[in-house]
Amino acid sequence: MRDLGRRGRGAPGIRCAPEPLAAYGRRVSPFSVLVVCTGNVCRSPAVERLLAARLTEDVHVISAGTRALVGAPISAPMVPLIEAAGGSVDGFVARAVTDQLVEGADVVIAAAREHRSIVVGSHPPALLKAFTLRELARLAALVDPAALPAGSPAERFRALVPLARAARGRVLVPPEEDDVVDPYGHRRRVYRTSFDQLAPAVDEIVRVLLPRPPGSHVGAA
Repeated sequence: MRDLGRRGRGAPGIRCAPEPLAAYGRRVSPFSVLVVCTGNVCRSPAVERLLAARLTEDVHVISAGTRALVGAPISAPMVPLIEAAGGSVDGFVARAVTDQLVEGADVVIAAAREHRSIVVGSHPPALLKAFTLRELARLAALVDPAALPAGSPAERFRALVPLARAARGRVLVPPEEDDVVDPYGHRRRVYRTSFDQLAPAVDEIVRVLLPRPPGSHVGAA
């Protein structure tokens, strides 16, 4: 198994939300999400744990780093931000991104363009399924909800990936708006800035993936 970064292998860390698949009346094929940043101790763990807290057990979310601090916990200033948003930091240990992890993912979500470039450069087939977090949130918002199946989050996520890819170019933004700032080694206010960039993107993706109950309306409490 080849690491895409400079450090060794990490430990398993798949976190799943507890909602049973029976809620959809059938068992569906799981959908695998890989979130990538640099050290796998700040941005990608936050995205992993927020997605896992908000989605159902048919969406498996893990994270890894291109230069992972293998075996390290989540960076201390990020912990209260994740927990305040409803995520759990329990049991997390950083790991290095590998070809096997990339190949096994149904979508790769990068914290910044540099991480997407590293993943795609080492594993070219990932070009079709790799996005930055903020890019995917922006593209997901452009997708016609009627184009997604009225099924589980896994089914909707699987349909969303090619639709989001096809939406590229419809809205042009400065390239840096696709990135989440790296807070590692900085003051707590930079962690706050980083979290305030990633959390709304996670929320937008979740909004698209969770089908509304019949009769609900956009903006309803």
